[in-house]
Amino acid sequence: MNKIVDLNVKRATAIVAARPPMPAEAPPAYAELMVTSNFSFLRSGSDPEELIASAVAKGLSGLGLCDRNTMAGVVRAYSALKQLRDNPETRRAATNFRYVVGTRLVFADGTPDIIVYPTDRAAYGRLCQLLTIGNTRDVEQQRAKKGECTLRFADLARHVQGQLFILDVDERRWEVSARTLLELKAMAPDRVWVAAACVFKGEDRARLNRLAAFAAGHGVPLVAVNDVLYHAPERRILQDVVTCIREHLTIFEAGRRLEQNAERYLKPPEEMARLFREHPQAVAETQTLLRRISFRLDQLEYSYPEETVGNGETAQETLERLAWAGAERRYPRGDRYPDGVPEKVKAGLWSELCLIAYKHYAAYFLTVNDIVRFAREERGILCQGRGSAANSMVCFCLGVTE
Repeated sequence: MNKIVDLNVKRATAIVAARPPMPAEAPPAYAELMVTSNFSFLRSGSDPEELIASAVAKGLSGLGLCDRNTMAGVVRAYSALKQLRDNPETRRAATNFRYVVGTRLVFADGTPDIIVYPTDRAAYGRLCQLLTIGNTRDVEQQRAKKGECTLRFADLARHVQGQLFILDVDERRWEVSARTLLELKAMAPDRVWVAAACVFKGEDRARLNRLAAFAAGHGVPLVAVNDVLYHAPERRILQDVVTCIREHLTIFEAGRRLEQNAERYLKPPEEMARLFREHPQAVAETQTLLRRISFRLDQLEYSYPEETVGNGETAQETLERLAWAGAERRYPRGDRYPDGVPEKVKAGLWSELCLIAYKHYAAYFLTVNDIVRFAREERGILCQGRGSAANSMVCFCLGVTE
């Protein structure tokens, strides 16, 4: 996975380094606030690193990543931007770029999609709680199936404080969209926008006017978006392929399920200004929305609860005691191990314990140890270590892995 991330960051750096010179007359500032990455399973043709790099290279003032009922890709985008700012070749272009994190709420009760951006750390926590509700598997309440996030509009009411909302109007159901907008505005006054995007079906001028009238009639501003699915138009082919996989169809059978053009890519500010030349305020609203968001991912801190056994030991001291006791059980003195625990094992164990102490992860290891012990001793469940944990000397000595 790290190799994939490194490769994506290298590609991202190359994209920004090849940035063409800005036009003599700077276009209005524009931030793309409706962006779907490949962390929306089988929906997008670009990863977060490519989207961030392309936005920086094209001179956007910011980008908001809002995948479907998830924030799984937000760290990858944050890491890519950090790499661009640390690189001398791309630092200047990336320094003032704003990256904001949010999610696209897709509801199970027919409510139109709503894009949500938390304005501060507390609002981010509330948004995470809302997504947790959707991912809770509760048979009695018929909540989400495994791997799905099931949300209803009523779930949103307790989590609106500090959130900014962009309504993606369902133009096939104007009455439903109007009702949703009224309820959303009542819950979050002055924190609601209506999204407007060009779909290139020959009637965008009329569509934008209709959306502007709809927004104005409800007393909310219109905000320009391109509802992005990939960072460059050539990725439309890949997006078609993942759509076919999602729909279980061949490319010849997919028909209208495919995008009819390659326009849902990250467009530069001058192009968005041209498309919204009759609604310039919609482009300006992207900056208004950005200014109201103070939350950044670097405000999050590791805060795992300290887990102790109540005998005066710290979590690290308990972990070390259990690990060394486990090592003696794994390598008992005898014909096979005449000196007990081999020196190579001791060195590896000390190395891991020092790293765990440095990263303050001891409490987490104790939690996992308790879960495994409970599963084996109380429930008779077979526990099998896998992944990187299977190569951990501490996990082996604790008995977490075999």
